[in-house]
Amino acid sequence: AAGATWLGTATPHEALALRAAGLDGRIMCWLWTPGGPWREAIEADIDVSAGGMWALREIVAAAEAAGRPARVQLKADTRLGRGGCQPADWPELVGAARDAERAGHLRITGLWSHFACADEPGHPSIAAQLAVYRDLVAYAEKEGVDPEVRHLANSPATLTIPEAHFDLVRTGIAMYGISPAPELGTSAELGLRPVMTLAAAVALVKDAPAGHGVSYGHHYTTPADTTLGLVPVGYADGVPRHASGSGPVLVGGKVRTVAGRVAMDQFVVDLEGDRPEAGAEAVLFGPGDRGEPTAQDWAEAAGTIAYEIVTRIGARVPRVYVNETADEVTGGVPR
Repeated sequence: AAGATWLGTATPHEALALRAAGLDGRIMCWLWTPGGPWREAIEADIDVSAGGMWALREIVAAAEAAGRPARVQLKADTRLGRGGCQPADWPELVGAARDAERAGHLRITGLWSHFACADEPGHPSIAAQLAVYRDLVAYAEKEGVDPEVRHLANSPATLTIPEAHFDLVRTGIAMYGISPAPELGTSAELGLRPVMTLAAAVALVKDAPAGHGVSYGHHYTTPADTTLGLVPVGYADGVPRHASGSGPVLVGGKVRTVAGRVAMDQFVVDLEGDRPEAGAEAVLFGPGDRGEPTAQDWAEAAGTIAYEIVTRIGARVPRVYVNETADEVTGGVPR
């Protein structure tokens, strides 16, 4: 609704779920393993990715079984060292894909790769990967490949490397409104606004005397007579256990810190004598508009990155969506 003409997923099951939900338009998925649902993806008109000969062979077999050509994007490893075809093997993959295309088994719709260090401004690998990618695209096009899209840029490259934009960009963390890296700037400095808030209702507020242990292991004991608040989310919901004793939470207009260990389903905050009612809102992170912590604050507390904080929230946490209509997405004020 906001104008994206493609959506990308990691796994085929995610892509198939989008199709089953009625999403039209182009969808691409890339993280395949042998024996995956190739035929189902082909029949659902989903672009699949091949970064090796085994994948191409399975695609051809699935296309024959489906009775229709597959839409295939070839992935090159331009020195990320993760998925994709090594440059030395690129001629074999391109040649086999062109043979399959001429035989009617597939259509090569894209040529793509992924940056390793786009979140580190000036890193020498950025220019090196761009050069390798351009060479591999030129080779494929010389061999007759006519892709619909060429793409390389992830969120940090989208924001800072315009020469890497090609035909489309793949925004991931930037769609959450979160900075891809503190080195690039804050969300606000990059023109982004965080869109995800994680909140819970305080389940219990009670008095505790000085010297009272809190949570497993008693890694926190109350320094004075105080009040404790129980927040009913824990590491089973995606709250990082590594943020025990350090995770920030907004309760009753003040930022508190997780007291003691984060447990599976709950954690405690020391309210320092304040007495919010049970049911009061505890905000773990949000855009920061009300002084609440952000995902970056939790990342720093847990020694990780904001990507992990927002993507680890478990399925049992209810999702409440705002700005669901097209008018609200394109013209409404975010709620």
